Amino acid sequence: MIELWYWPTPNGHKITMFLEETGLPYRIVPVDIGKGEQFRPEFLAIAPNNRIPAIVDREPADGGPPLGLFESGAILLYLAEKTGRFLPGDLRGRAETSQWLFWQMGGLGPMSGQNHHFRHYAPEPIAYAIDRYTKEVNRLYAVLDRRLSDRPFLAGAAYTIADMACYPWIVPHERQGQRLEDFPNLARWFRAIEARPATQRAYALAPKINPRLGQPIDEAARKVLFGQSAETVRGAG
Repeated sequence: MIELWYWPTPNGHKITMFLEETGLPYRIVPVDIGKGEQFRPEFLAIAPNNRIPAIVDREPADGGPPLGLFESGAILLYLAEKTGRFLPGDLRGRAETSQWLFWQMGGLGPMSGQNHHFRHYAPEPIAYAIDRYTKEVNRLYAVLDRRLSDRPFLAGAAYTIADMACYPWIVPHERQGQRLEDFPNLARWFRAIEARPATQRAYALAPKINPRLGQPIDEAARKVLFGQSAETVRGAG
């Protein structure tokens, strides 16, 4: 049984997509990040960076005590190795998958997150920041589009954790100021993943976990989400 500490964000969706694909038994523990539940001691014991998602594997392969992990990329690698699914076993296939997984973690996710923040959550519009991050996300979409010009998925013929990592960050393309029709290879890849039953099941969980999904955040949630500093870490837990 996998215990998934989750809130419906792009990084959270990565893990539900994997779990729904594999049928690995799991239980969701909601972590309402707008209410500050990510600072609870029981969550910080698993995820010291106070970010979702995190997991606890109650039946790790070594037969030892429950194993907790944070960071969505590390979780995907762990679950892929645990199940033997969605991570090629050969040297080159694993290398292709790993580098695109880390590309998402180091580039697509952070840049999209900054784009989203300055376009929708900054208290006042900052033209330079909006232009900077919209263009950088546009560039990253073009990188994906070129990569997918001669292969169905990021690592080649097979659907992998690299695709699961990237897809949730493309879902809000309109709010990112991007047009999928400008990237035909990316659009084809996106529609193929969107149509997978496991993807649809994963995304159907989101409004059940967060009934406020899609609604504007209030000032209390804004302070929790965007007002953190070193003092937040020192005072948490």
